[in-house]
Amino acid sequence: MTPPPARRRRAGTNGAVPAHTLPRRGAVRRAQAITTYGVGSLIAVDHESFVVSGLDEADKNWSTDESRRIHERRLARLLDVDYFRLPPASDDTSRDGLRVRRFPLMHSCPECNELQRHRDFNPPPGQSVCRTCGVDLVPSRFVVACEAGHLGEFPYWQWVHRSTDRGASTAGRCGGKLRLRSSGRTSSLRSILVSCTCGQAPEVSMEGSFRRNALKDLGLTCRGTRPWLGTSAPAQECGLPLRTLQRGSSAVWQPVLKSALSIPPWSDGRADPLAEHWDRLRNLNGRAEIEGVLKFLFPDGSPIPVHEVMALLDAEHEEDPHDEDAPTFDHRYRALRNKEYERLRSGNDESEHSHDEQFVCETPPGDQSMLGPLGVTGPMLVKKLREVRALKAFTRLADPESTTESKEMPLSESPLRWLPAMEVRGEGVFLRLDEDRLGTWEKATAVAARIKRMRAAHQRVLEQRASDPSRLVPSPATPRMVLLHTLAHVLINEWSLEAGYPAASLRERLYAADDMAGVLIYTATSDSAGSLGGLVAQGEPELLDRTVRSAVRRAEWCSSDPLCMETEVSGTGGTNLAACHACVMLPETSCEHNNILLDRALLVGTPDDPHLGFFASVLSR
Repeated sequence: MTPPPARRRRAGTNGAVPAHTLPRRGAVRRAQAITTYGVGSLIAVDHESFVVSGLDEADKNWSTDESRRIHERRLARLLDVDYFRLPPASDDTSRDGLRVRRFPLMHSCPECNELQRHRDFNPPPGQSVCRTCGVDLVPSRFVVACEAGHLGEFPYWQWVHRSTDRGASTAGRCGGKLRLRSSGRTSSLRSILVSCTCGQAPEVSMEGSFRRNALKDLGLTCRGTRPWLGTSAPAQECGLPLRTLQRGSSAVWQPVLKSALSIPPWSDGRADPLAEHWDRLRNLNGRAEIEGVLKFLFPDGSPIPVHEVMALLDAEHEEDPHDEDAPTFDHRYRALRNKEYERLRSGNDESEHSHDEQFVCETPPGDQSMLGPLGVTGPMLVKKLREVRALKAFTRLADPESTTESKEMPLSESPLRWLPAMEVRGEGVFLRLDEDRLGTWEKATAVAARIKRMRAAHQRVLEQRASDPSRLVPSPATPRMVLLHTLAHVLINEWSLEAGYPAASLRERLYAADDMAGVLIYTATSDSAGSLGGLVAQGEPELLDRTVRSAVRRAEWCSSDPLCMETEVSGTGGTNLAACHACVMLPETSCEHNNILLDRALLVGTPDDPHLGFFASVLSR
């Protein structure tokens, strides 16, 4: 038989092949593409479920008009990229958006109870319905993941046939079809029943499938599947234990976010045209070489003078970690924070700079000596700030703050010279604690004892989750870090009541080290709660004095006391002490450390030891 002629695609204008039109499925905000629905995450749209695709094809798919470049040299250097890009717009007029792939592929029909891959239901194009019954298909509620970041389908066949002598290698060879139904007796996993029509295995429930070793007992380990990268990413055997998860669980995807404030001399945007050339310029010696390269790169004239380029290079070298022979990512990130702390302390008056300046930090008017009895010093009004928040990678099963870099899953199969990011323009209040008073307080025996318990608990969590003990990250728990962290939380709660800001629209940025003791609280969203001046006004000495006193007094009592104050184990793995959702915990988007390493007893003391608190003198009056 003569084979049919090859199918030919219709040509577009001037003979060009028309662009492939993909169906639209829902919409997300740009910020959600970084914090909630980033690459590798699962997203539910109506009755369907998808995984957000990787960035390998994003350069071709994302329109430059709808996904413009943004620059923040200090953060780009830290993450070893040239620039960042906003996720594409997602509205009725946009030409493209985030690409997604259907996942999980296993679906069930609530009418005929069949459980099989989506394509085996033979649904009409663009729909997710059972061809036989005409009802909407239900994506599998369960998926499996490992701590290396891989994601896979729940092994229903092995789960049903676990009581037979069939091994995992014979999956699907019994000739039967899987079925899934709910008995309706309870809302627990015991009522979700899976069976096979082969008759060789009894109907089993999903009870026990979430046990830590449930899949290990079946002889199953991770196969290294990465569905967000599609067929271009062949599975590589991973071998780590698999965990069963609910499809909508927060443990399925956790973003690894890194951020930086735009501070002088990078905050006026003049250096942005040189974003892709800084690595080359750093390797040059002397003014003549730099001038020659600039003439080559910009024949029509450099966007900024040579002396400004040299000043920017000097500013870069100042952020290099000088005390480390081979600085790690943590060392470089700490150096970035140190420079921000210096700039927040010194300020940056708006009258001395152009209108394009994105960082304005001024000393508040009024008598700051009234803050002395509180142990608070150096308040600054951050009237303008710009933060760039980039999605570096993601993790599964483990919180990003409690994992090593080796467990971070990249956003693409091949390395990219850019990362998706969002920028926030807002305002904030910066304050510091008195170093002399803080140093005396840190040496107290009771303070050291509480911190030692928290640090030991946090270190155990880190050790349990570390795949490589040699790269174990030490716990950051210190007396001043926990104190500043808890203080930031109670101030955010206070300002959400007094200044009208929702707690989720405020964010903390901690500066805690041997030579740093400060906290910046700033607007963390770019919507109407962003930069209207209400937060900056709270930094004036009179208002700040009243706010700190009120926040400390409010933290003295919790509706869960005495249980909250007297507990010896709280939070994930016992990493908190006197802290719960009724007193100091915040929405996850507002906290840098996922609501761990908190203890309000360090602020207000305990009934047995009221002098334990840093602000005990405020409460005694």
